[in-house]
Formats: sequence, C-alpha cells, structure tokens
Amino acid sequence: MSKVTRTPAWQALLQHHKDIAELTMRQMFDDDAMRFEKFSLQLDGIFLDYSKNRITTQTMQLLMQLAQQAALPAHTAAMFKGEKINHTEQRAALHTALRNRSNQPVLFEGRDVMPAVHSVLARMRSFSDAVRNGTHLGFTGKAITDIINIGIGGSDLGPLMVCQALKPYGRDELRAHFVSNVDASHLVEILKKVDASSTLFVISSKTFTTQETLTNAHSARAWLVAQLGDEAAVAQHFVAVSTNLAATAQFGIAAQNVFEFWDWVGGRYSLWSAIGLPIALYLGMDQFEQLLAGGHAMDEHFRHAPLEKNMPVILAMLGVWYGNFFGDTSSGLFPYDFYLNRFAAFLQQLDMESNGKSIDRDGKPVDYDTGMVVWGESGSNGQHAFYQLIHQGTRMIPADFLVALRSHNPLGDHHAILLANCFAQSAALMLGKTKHEARAELNAQGLHGEALEKLLPHKVFQGNNPSNTLLFEQLNPHTLGMLIALYEHKVFVQSVIWNINPFDQWGVELGKQLAHKILPEIQHLPDELKHDASTNGLIAYYHQHKSR
Repeated sequence: MSKVTRTPAWQALLQHHKDIAELTMRQMFDDDAMRFEKFSLQLDGIFLDYSKNRITTQTMQLLMQLAQQAALPAHTAAMFKGEKINHTEQRAALHTALRNRSNQPVLFEGRDVMPAVHSVLARMRSFSDAVRNGTHLGFTGKAITDIINIGIGGSDLGPLMVCQALKPYGRDELRAHFVSNVDASHLVEILKKVDASSTLFVISSKTFTTQETLTNAHSARAWLVAQLGDEAAVAQHFVAVSTNLAATAQFGIAAQNVFEFWDWVGGRYSLWSAIGLPIALYLGMDQFEQLLAGGHAMDEHFRHAPLEKNMPVILAMLGVWYGNFFGDTSSGLFPYDFYLNRFAAFLQQLDMESNGKSIDRDGKPVDYDTGMVVWGESGSNGQHAFYQLIHQGTRMIPADFLVALRSHNPLGDHHAILLANCFAQSAALMLGKTKHEARAELNAQGLHGEALEKLLPHKVFQGNNPSNTLLFEQLNPHTLGMLIALYEHKVFVQSVIWNINPFDQWGVELGKQLAHKILPEIQHLPDELKHDASTNGLIAYYHQHKSR
C-alpha cells in the first residue's frame, strides 16, 4: 500500500464513501435548505456552484484533511518559490512568474527572474504595436493583415484557444491563424486564405527542432519565397519564439525578432510567455496584460485562501473524490460559450499530459488511479451529441459547466435560451426522473396500460450525476486568465495528492523516437525491417500501394 493510500484521511474517505453511497443529491437538497449557500464560492467575478456534488459537509472536511496530509501548502509554496519541483528534469515550474503583476521578486537559483520577464514583455509590446500600427510592414511595403502561428502542443493549443475565446476583442483588419498538424492539408488550407505580402509567420519552438513545427515552417518559408520572389523577404515575414538563435538565424529570422522563454516554462503552461506573442499581435498588448492580470489574481487566491474556501483546491479535491473513491475515469467540460469552443481541447493537454502518470515522485508504481480522460464540447451542441450517455448511460461522468451571464452578441432570446439549457442540464443530471414522475408524465400524454408499461423503463433517468457550474459576468481577458489559472492549479493540486510530477511528459517521447526511426523507412524501403510484425507489415503495405 502506498503512502498516499495509507494516510488517515484516505482511509476515512474509503469508509465515508460506503456510508453515503446510497444518498441522493435530491435528498440532500430536500434535507438542507442552505445547501446552495454552503457549497458555493465567489471570487472576483467568477461564481462557483458545487452544490450538485455527491458530498456532505463531512466529505469536504475529509477531502481537505487529505490535502493537508499530502502537504499541499508546502508543495504550493515550493512551486511559487521556484524550487525544482520538476525533479525528473531538474527544473522549476515558474509559469506563475510570467503573470506576476506585483512588484515582488521571484527567485530562481538565487536570482530574480522578473527583470528578464519584463524585458521580454516590453519587446512583445514594441513588436506587436509595430505590427498593429503599421510600422512593421511586409517586404513589399504592405501592412500585416494575417498572422499565422506555427507550433504544436502548448505552442499551439494555448494561443489558439485564447485568440478564439477573445475574438470580440480583436479587430477585423487583423486575422489570426494557427497551423499545428504535420498533415500538409492544414498548412495548405490556411495558405489559400492569405496574401504572402501581408502575412506574418510566428514560429514557436523552444529548441527550433520540433519535427512537425519545423516541417511546416520550412514549407511556409518556401511558399513565401516563391510568392514574393526573394529570400530577403523572410526577415520581414518571419519571427520566432525560441532559444536557439543559431537555428533561427540560419532560417533567416533576424535576431531582434526572436523572443525567448526559459526552461522553467513548461509547454502546456507557456501561453503566458512569449509563446503568447500571437495573442498580443491579434488582441494588442493591453489585452494580453489583462489576461496575465487575471492569472495573477487566481494565483494570489490559490496561494492565500484557506483550503476549504480555495476554488482550485475545491475543484481538485472533488476530482480526487470521484476518480479515486467512485472509480470514475473521465470528466466532462462543457462551456456554454461559442468563443470557448477550444477550451476543452486546451484542458485535455493541460490535465492529461500533466497527470497521466503511473510512477510517483519516489520512482515507484502507483497503486491508485491518477488523472482522468478530459473531454467536452461547447453547449448547446453537445446536448445533441453525447449528453444521452451522461444522462442514461452506465458510467457516472462528473462535469463542469461554464457560462457567461452576458453575451458579447445580444440577439433576441438567444442568450436566455443558452442559459436555460445550461442550468437545465446540470439540474437534470442531478435530479434525474423517477419511475413515478415518468408514469405521471406518460399518463398526461394519454398513454396507459401495456403501452405505458413497455415505454416506462426507457423514460426513467437515474440522476445523481455530479456537476459544477462556473458563472462569470462576461468572457473578457481578465476572466479568461482567471479560468486558465484555476484549472492549472486544479491539476497541480491533484498531482500533489497523487504524489506525481505534473511537469514532465516522458510518455510523449517514445512515439517521437520511433517516428524518427520509421521515417527513413517510409521514404525508402530498406532491405530488412526490424520492427514488430504489425509495424513491418504496415510499412511494407504502404510501399506496395503508394504508387496507386
């Protein structure tokens, strides 16, 4: 038995789960008129309702005891102090320093990192202002109208999600595009939409060696040179976010147009760094700094609020409750906001790449579940796709609903209908529909006798499915920054409980290593293939049929 599962709180939670397993949330609400007030929390324009969870006051007390026994406050302090908590790579995880809006220094190896952070932010402001006000022109003298970010993983998902989420803060004469997939179709379809003479490419790769990113970058470079007829055009149309100045210079990017970030910035936490340059270009640096301010506000709350009133801690511990004591394997993320339609994809990487681990910080295999499959779609589209499984399937799937009180696009009853659907779905998941209620409904519809009895089982909903609802006044840069940091800290808290390192991703590397071995064999079939029989067969099949 691991030290995590041996803690008194873990053992108490195992018993507590048995004690309340048969309780329904319907009954909990009937028994406690103050349940909504007890299990809700407001922070700087964000309201969290977590009353629709299979919890009692005792549940939350035990979960907070588990957090204390896992030394969560000490681990949190170590992260903010710049200790090398990413022990497998001997790195700090100081993404919080990138959005530090205070005048307080942040030390790493005895040196304050804030002067370097402020220097890069100043360079981002200078360059983004120059592009937006027409000072930085293309090779033929045209103003920039299109920005194409070329990256993958955290260098794509974060900036893409933010630019999409904050589209109302952009402007029509400047468009942002994102290319990540090494499938040439992704790049080709984007290039069809733009004019080379007014397009700026941002190549985001810390090492400037990422295969997918560099493949797309070199193809984009060749396209630009072919369109404009001069290699010299590259310097006006390409910038990089990287630390490899030699490689960027060889590519043709001027040194002053290379923006750095640091080893203590993990890819999936990097949108706050120069990786956010496309955000600054598209929205303007003032809006980017509002995003940083929102992240900092959530950081301060996470650092200083007591655990039982701490929004990231509450969400994290509820996830632990369902994952480790109910045995749930996935969680849904359903933003009822069209502009947040890439938020679930962003959180997939944040959560699953961070906490998809089976070895603990001591190098031992875990004997408990870690992480969850995170998935979702914006409402109300999801209601017509997968909600049936959540309502009447055999698995319990905890869900988070997110919705703004005010729309950026007030039009008739659209937003009222959206809100009604969001609130109704969480209520339906909690309440379900009893056999008695279903029978009364069918009777009212004129159905009786054998026909009613035949249909009745299909109309019953078990209910008792948990969810959280996050309300915010309107989606703006500050609020979005808070939401992103909220989920970052949720993931971190769970990693502490599970005693795993959320800041490495060694599992990603194996596929890359094998791809490097297989690529030459795809290009030229060798005399002998030395993989497993399936992989050998697939490579051989490709060569037999590629000419067709």
